[in-house]
Amino acid sequence: MASLQGISYKVVKGGPMLETSAALVTTSTGVAQDVFGKPSKRQVTLLSAQQWLAACEALDTELPWTTRRANLLIDGISFSEKDLGKVIHVGDLQLEITGETDPCKKMEMAYAGLEAALRPDWRGGVTCRVLNDAEICIGDSVQLAD
Repeated sequence: MASLQGISYKVVKGGPMLETSAALVTTSTGVAQDVFGKPSKRQVTLLSAQQWLAACEALDTELPWTTRRANLLIDGISFSEKDLGKVIHVGDLQLEITGETDPCKKMEMAYAGLEAALRPDWRGGVTCRVLNDAEICIGDSVQLAD
């Protein structure tokens, strides 16, 4: 069964990712305190643990998942274009998958080659819109609705 393995947010644009074991996620703020959580198609970003590992293996290195600057780390699900428009449940939270999180130059600045390693197969994760307010915590079950 898929599960939530990490929660992170940033309080200032370009600032460090801060990890937490639990967070309130709302339709108005995204992950509480995250500077980019305002309502939009990319309110919350999700990263697949398996796809992150594939990117790191392509670089022959180990990097913390927060290097990707995503909000949630999901173990047990790999994302692809076929997931567009689907709803993913993280505990009681419901998120609509709205697109791919395109790798950017920040990834290259974080580690040489990382931007290119994240390009194939949606390894950079997905963007989501928050559909309901809920508290989430590490270990919550995750399900992708068809």
